[in-house]
Amino acid sequence: MTNPGLAKTLPKDLIAGVVVFLVALPLCLGIALASGAPLMSGIIAGVIGGTVVAWLSGSHTSVTGPAAGLTAIVLAQIETLGSFEAFLLAVMLAGLIQIALGLFKAGIIASYFPSNVIKGLLAAIGIIIILKQIPHLVGHDATPEGDFAFQQADGENTFTEIFRAMENLHPGAAIIGLLGFFILMFWDKTKLKTSIVPSALVVVFLGVIMNLIFTSMGGSLTIGTSHLVQVPVIKGFEELKGALYFPDFSILNQPVIYVCAFTIAIVASLETMLNLEAVDKLDPKKRVSPPNRELFAQGIGNFLAGWVGGIPMTSVVVRGSVNIQAGAQTKISAIFHGFLLILSVLLLPKILNQIPLASLAAILVATGMKLAKPALFKQMWRDGRSQFIPFITTVVAIVLTDLLIGILIGLGVSIFFILRSNLRRPFRIIEERHIGNNVTRVELSNQVSFLNKAALTNTLLNLPKGAHVMIDARNTDYIDPDILDFLRDFEGNIARARNFSVSMVGFRDRYPMHDKIQYVDVSTREVQSNLTPAKVLRIFKEGNERFTRGERLQRDLVRQVDATSTAQFPMAVVLSCIDSRTTTELVFDLGLGDIFSIRIAGNVAHEKVFGSMEYACRVAGAKLIVVLGHTRCGAITSACDLVHSGQDPAKITGCDHIGAILDRIRPSIECETHTTTDR
Repeated sequence: MTNPGLAKTLPKDLIAGVVVFLVALPLCLGIALASGAPLMSGIIAGVIGGTVVAWLSGSHTSVTGPAAGLTAIVLAQIETLGSFEAFLLAVMLAGLIQIALGLFKAGIIASYFPSNVIKGLLAAIGIIIILKQIPHLVGHDATPEGDFAFQQADGENTFTEIFRAMENLHPGAAIIGLLGFFILMFWDKTKLKTSIVPSALVVVFLGVIMNLIFTSMGGSLTIGTSHLVQVPVIKGFEELKGALYFPDFSILNQPVIYVCAFTIAIVASLETMLNLEAVDKLDPKKRVSPPNRELFAQGIGNFLAGWVGGIPMTSVVVRGSVNIQAGAQTKISAIFHGFLLILSVLLLPKILNQIPLASLAAILVATGMKLAKPALFKQMWRDGRSQFIPFITTVVAIVLTDLLIGILIGLGVSIFFILRSNLRRPFRIIEERHIGNNVTRVELSNQVSFLNKAALTNTLLNLPKGAHVMIDARNTDYIDPDILDFLRDFEGNIARARNFSVSMVGFRDRYPMHDKIQYVDVSTREVQSNLTPAKVLRIFKEGNERFTRGERLQRDLVRQVDATSTAQFPMAVVLSCIDSRTTTELVFDLGLGDIFSIRIAGNVAHEKVFGSMEYACRVAGAKLIVVLGHTRCGAITSACDLVHSGQDPAKITGCDHIGAILDRIRPSIECETHTTTDR
């Protein structure tokens, strides 16, 4: 029975695989050439990356192959070891190290790279692709297709190479490249966008046909071999065998081989993790690839590559982005591209060698423009300096150096902004006006490191003498030992010298400090005796203003329960409705024990209510009586309806005792009714 999902995605995956293959083929050859390795080693790495690694990987869109970011390392390590065979042994060992990293779950490192740096990586890769492919687009193919380094081996750099290309362009290749680029740019703006045939394939076939026409015409438009794809033509098994290299196991006892292997493993793993996350961000379905499984798969791939003569590989943004833009749905596209690389060497080298590099450059330039689209830069600018500066720094650094150095520079700038943010906001100062006295609450942030010590020290030492300060660590998960030492010294010595009162709250058991409250946050006999009705009314108004602003005071309710368990000294007695929304302490931002609260439906005052009020004022010492009403009171509305209907409340509501309340309200309703009628 066929899988309906596979039947739906397979055509898209196969077409995407063809497009990725066309882009990957010259890149495999070019990266091998730029690395000082045999051309076939690049194809071998591409085949293993596209088949074995793609099959083992948990990513649906990432494509593995030789990486431009490793060219300098590969070139240096081959020279250090003295032979390509010795280098292959280092690649095998690097693969084993990556397998171990995957098993020990080292892929978590990818989570520690900020999104602004990853977005900078994507934009930088897009810009590099554009800049590096412009010469190939106009037929200036002096550097290998996979050379993405800013400083080139011929003494030129990315920018000077473009000027040289403008002076030495090939007219035939330039026509093919520019025409292909314009087709790609306008394809998605027409109805052809829905066509099953991808624009990249059209550009390649058009390039081949135009190349044949130019060749038949002769003259300056004829495109020579140096401007075409150059797949090695292997005639028979013996030539294939002669093109392969195998590792030299005789140098296993030399320490330098392990240094080289460790270098390759670490650099390749970092590039893979960064590229994998970047490709995941491009995935329209927003799938997340498992990083540890990817490291394991990459390790298997590099082990096999070293065993059969391939250069090291990583997950590559260029191939992954082309894969996504070509419509890939699953990893089948990557696997199919790997098999096409095998066939290209064994069966189709002469046909593939008719493809102009300018056509492939057009595809890559179009891909680069989608990676480095202006909308991304505008979005990062809108996100503020702390996001834009690390982003643009990453972009510039990668373009002017290489991927890893640029990422590290961008990461450093991003860390600077994180530290700067922590230095500026290690805590929050809140002036609180409690009923007993004013308190300066210093609310510590989630993480308080030694970098925050200077700011915290200056703030606490600059408080006015006699101040009451509360150090609030209730929202803090980590406090650096240096901060704890300072706080302990502040509480024990500095506070006494400066006549500070210090309260501590929220400190964990593992800290050498204990919570204590030294300010008055409940109404005591002393507080109550110093109050007047006007002062109480002001306290109520200030509390209600805090409530409406959402700035209520932080209170230790358990402590207040204990403090008022033997006696209460209320500031006021409040008569309020039973309405569930009007909790008096909440509305006036008061603590437990600050008021005597009477709640009854409709705020109905009768002898029992008066008795409670009298006790609160005469015996408990309350200074003020407050009636807290509210709009749309259900008790009052129901009472009015029942009075006007003239029916028995008990029969209508089923409540036998509701008449006791309504009888109290009825005279007021009837009085108001008669007054209205008389008028």
